[in-house]
Amino acid sequence: MPPTAEEKIVQGLQSFAEALEKGEDITKQFTCRRIVLDLEPTPYNSDLVKETRSMLGMSQALFAQFLGVSTKCVQKWEQGKNHPEHIACRFMDEIRRNPEYWRERLLQTARPKGEKRGQATF
Repeated sequence: MPPTAEEKIVQGLQSFAEALEKGEDITKQFTCRRIVLDLEPTPYNSDLVKETRSMLGMSQALFAQFLGVSTKCVQKWEQGKNHPEHIACRFMDEIRRNPEYWRERLLQTARPKGEKRGQATF
């Protein structure tokens, strides 16, 4: 009877552990991949911030709330007085990669003003 998937996994892990204990070069025995993430954000100017916000069809206030910054912060970005921090730029890059996903996420989180989270309305 051939070994089960679980047995194959255990055997593979045992072989790997033995190779590590012996100090062997595991890259010659096992498939090893190295992955580098390119997370350098796009530098956002005022026009690109406005364009990103308009992709979601949001006011400055809602966009600021969504990004976790103040409305004044978004206003200053859009006026070119300040530039977004790297984390905000990375978030806007994600929005630009898949705006439909983020529009759907916004709809899932929206509720009438004054209604508390989890509050049922009938």
